[in-house]
Amino acid sequence: MESPRRNALIGAYATFALFTLLAGQFWRNLLGWWGFGIVAALVVVGAIWLVVTTKPTWKWRRVPKSTLVFLVVATLSIAWSFYPGASALGIALTLVTTFVGVAIALCLSWPRLVHALSAALKWVLALSLLFEFWVAAFVREPLLPNFPDFDASAEKLPMAFYWSRALLFDGGPIEGVVASRNLLAMASLLAIIVFGTMLASGAMRRASGIFWLVVAGTAFALTRSATVILVAAVVAVALAFALWARRVGPDRRRGVYWAAGGALVASVSLLVVFWGRLLDVFGKGDDLTGRLDIWSSVIGMITERPWFGWGWVGYWNPFVEPFDDLAVRKGVVYLQAHNAWLDVWMQIGVVGLLAFAAVVIGALWRSWFLAVDRPMDASGRAVPYSAAALLPLLLIVALIGQSLAESRLLVESGWALLIAIAWATKQRQWKPEPLVAGTDRRRLPGGMGFETSLRSPSNHSSKDDA
Repeated sequence: MESPRRNALIGAYATFALFTLLAGQFWRNLLGWWGFGIVAALVVVGAIWLVVTTKPTWKWRRVPKSTLVFLVVATLSIAWSFYPGASALGIALTLVTTFVGVAIALCLSWPRLVHALSAALKWVLALSLLFEFWVAAFVREPLLPNFPDFDASAEKLPMAFYWSRALLFDGGPIEGVVASRNLLAMASLLAIIVFGTMLASGAMRRASGIFWLVVAGTAFALTRSATVILVAAVVAVALAFALWARRVGPDRRRGVYWAAGGALVASVSLLVVFWGRLLDVFGKGDDLTGRLDIWSSVIGMITERPWFGWGWVGYWNPFVEPFDDLAVRKGVVYLQAHNAWLDVWMQIGVVGLLAFAAVVIGALWRSWFLAVDRPMDASGRAVPYSAAALLPLLLIVALIGQSLAESRLLVESGWALLIAIAWATKQRQWKPEPLVAGTDRRRLPGGMGFETSLRSPSNHSSKDDA
């Protein structure tokens, strides 16, 4: 196979895989669980083909050990699981998702990975807006999935069961093809981050970049997701501190860190004082749309098995106890703790929570120093900063922010992106690759060049082995 054709296939596969991870509910609503299973199998087969075709090289020192520890703990939890069958299924899905994330991180350069993520997000946003327009203009009523996994003949169904509520012309909220306004808002936020950094680094044509930023911003606004609005605010703060840290340099960053700590304390204090007003602004009830009840139920489970948990399951299985009625609100059985950290603690206890924290903190640590340290070329000479170096940091901050109100970080796109960032940053930890736009003018498939890549962080991050 000729190299250009192979490169095009690799790019197409990566885009398809990331789209499926971002919009798994699209395939489930469109084709049903069996159809989704076929699509998921194609993604896994494609990942195997990707590894066999590219034959990526890797070294043990560049493997984030925390990922392996977490997977070992999750797998061993079958031995003490309250629901061993569901745990075996959940672990299989987690391992498969991990494999896809690792394959993409190892087999694609960072620029190609970003290009594929950008393309996948474009598909999610474009299809979502077109879908909502079609439902609002022609269906003109809430639309159910093609293959509902509930009794669709019931006289009154909870609105959460619908694929779209046909509210586009009312200004939203819209759910898009992902069937959730929070998930669509998160995809829109990720798109804003990706398109913004690519545009700022010169890796995206100005007209195209502005157009897709407008599309992403429109979708984000139409979701009216209070959760992701707060996540976006956290990302903006992280960006401000990263730019500040760049400006002052490594010798004067102590003030940045003290200011960050002070901002965190002040933010928590303001939340406590103005909590009621904040709920009114975002249209939330005192129970945070049922989250407090769900958290209470999950904490109750944690207190019974705090150290090793009830057994890993990932996304809750609705056919086994206790998940069949652990979180029920207005006739809807919710299948997540709405907090990834509580979810991990409940499933694999303190031991698993520590391993999970090591995965997240390790990725955040390396991403921070990649974003703020001066990049060096192969000869050790300092080169200018690039906006592209901020991308891993902003993505991981967004994922962490979402993890406080959703458990998405543990499944599908959340887990795959976390793993991809963790492995990509670790793989490039000792490589002197400049992160400067304009150092490589090669064009990527699809006509979009991305001229930056991760470089080695300073000694601060090279000591990290998480």
